[in-house]
Amino acid sequence: MFYIKHDTDNFTIIDCQLFGEHKEWLVDELIQESKEKSITRFISTHPDEDHLQGIEHLDKRMPISNFYVVKNDAHKPDETVSFKHYCKLRDGDKAFYVHKGCTRKWINQGDEERAASGISFLWPDLKNEDFQEALRASTDGKEFNNTSLVARYSIKGGPSFLWLGDLETPFMEKIFDHIELPETTIVFAPHHGRDSGKLPNKWLEKLNPKIIVIGEAPSRHLNYYSGYKKITQNKAGDITFIPDGRKVHCYASLESYGKKDWLTDEDKPNENFGVRDLDYYIGTLNF
Repeated sequence: MFYIKHDTDNFTIIDCQLFGEHKEWLVDELIQESKEKSITRFISTHPDEDHLQGIEHLDKRMPISNFYVVKNDAHKPDETVSFKHYCKLRDGDKAFYVHKGCTRKWINQGDEERAASGISFLWPDLKNEDFQEALRASTDGKEFNNTSLVARYSIKGGPSFLWLGDLETPFMEKIFDHIELPETTIVFAPHHGRDSGKLPNKWLEKLNPKIIVIGEAPSRHLNYYSGYKKITQNKAGDITFIPDGRKVHCYASLESYGKKDWLTDEDKPNENFGVRDLDYYIGTLNF
């Protein structure tokens, strides 16, 4: 689960997995951090349970009025409460169906009333045969990873960030010639950093990321992207990035993660973000 507190009048949530002890405090934080924003949206990368768990709870406490999703007809043999609620949002009047190059106020089009959020969608290409095959597999309830969208957040004169859901390596190889991949400062590794979702080398050459964030999959399944700087969520816990011009100040929720020698130590204090306990400064990316 991610959220972006934009430098414009926008607030974005990407995916959710709400359960256990953090179910309430995390929604408390989302409510607190978004309270001064007029536009709040939820972006669903794809309909896997670990990307939508607890969405009914989020919608109850923090009503979702803008639901960004890839148009699909995914079915599952055993439908959870969260998946049923996802389908209700997906098929309802709050849904906006995203695709490569789509535009909408105020996600990527600003006006005199409000500036845009800076988010663009690089994928899916609705006419792409490999994507259409992935959609058919999701309709048949077989597999959902390769219906994932690709979203990029870019700050003018500052860093950029990329989300790829759970795209799998063979699929990314197939669509390489059909997707634009601008250089991006921080990339969240697809499929939680699993080897099965390892970004192909030709993707990495295009993206040229300064940091790759590797998710919370079991370590035996992870690809550690040799030759690239990375933050591993298994060890860092919750991660916070604070853009500051051509810098990004980086924080982790686990003190044991420590400062990283490949980041510049600008002696920033540890901080409280939202309603969480103290987050620990691990260094600053200069790019």
